[in-house]
Amino acid sequence: MIYSWQELSKQVEAEINAFDFSGNPNELYDPISYTMTLGGKRIRSTLCLLAAQLFGGDLKKAMNLAMAVEVFHNFTLVHDDIMDEAPIRRGKPAVHAKWNRDVAILSGDVMFVQAYQLLAKGNPEKLSQMLSVFNQTAIEVCEGQQFDMNFETRDDVTAENYIEMIRLKTGVLLACSLQLGAFESGATEKDAKLIYEFGEKVGIAFQIQDDFLDCYAKQEDFGKRVGGDIISNKKTFLMLTALEKADAQQASRIENLMTSDTTDEQKVSGVLEVYDELDIPTAAKSAMQNYFDESLAALNQIEATADLKQPLVELAEMLMMRKK
Repeated sequence: MIYSWQELSKQVEAEINAFDFSGNPNELYDPISYTMTLGGKRIRSTLCLLAAQLFGGDLKKAMNLAMAVEVFHNFTLVHDDIMDEAPIRRGKPAVHAKWNRDVAILSGDVMFVQAYQLLAKGNPEKLSQMLSVFNQTAIEVCEGQQFDMNFETRDDVTAENYIEMIRLKTGVLLACSLQLGAFESGATEKDAKLIYEFGEKVGIAFQIQDDFLDCYAKQEDFGKRVGGDIISNKKTFLMLTALEKADAQQASRIENLMTSDTTDEQKVSGVLEVYDELDIPTAAKSAMQNYFDESLAALNQIEATADLKQPLVELAEMLMMRKK
């Protein structure tokens, strides 16, 4: 039986709900249980299982790796919310807001260790490879977060710099999730590299898509305030591409909108006007499509049947909000 990504996502959710995250002292472990049951699509853990399925692995054995990825991902969210001073996570109070900052830091630290405990239950013959990619990914995610914070105060950031930052923040963990499932299931070195490339490129395409939707989505479809990146002066792919393409007058208009005392509505509409003049929507869609096409090209090179690849294609299309 070949499971769809939705079916595997439900299996991950059931595993999380059945997992015992409790411990003593409660103040340390309750935030972990709280965080892990806040919901989400469980994309990274599902990708791990999809890769295990693709290469004929045992999904029950791969579930420990999927859980490792899910716990690690949620650990990063706990710490990201502290750094961003974000009070809300998935519609509910963030851990640092519900408890306090110190509890959130310490509980996140435990989650990081728990991810390794779960990872250690993977295929003993492949554990060295799994630890290598997981360790590198953990470092790169931190590098991506630091780059993102650095960009807030830098005025020399390029679109190329931004692509590298989102590769680190988003792409590498998707890629790692897939490669862990591949390692568990005995994939060849070539196929393990290709499945990694698939995830990495999907992650970049997904983030560019998110940047685009922040500016051009319908409010009722997006789930958060449209134009939020512009309002917060965030350096996105669209903004950086616009600044690279703009003439002096257009760059000045953007600069004035970002620094002057205007309403949020005026700021968003003014920046979007410049974007449209520079045809930034087309540039963003083109970049997004290129990375998505590259991801599918990597997947197509893998030695597996089309029906086994189809759930991965469908999940990638869902991430890109494409219609079948």
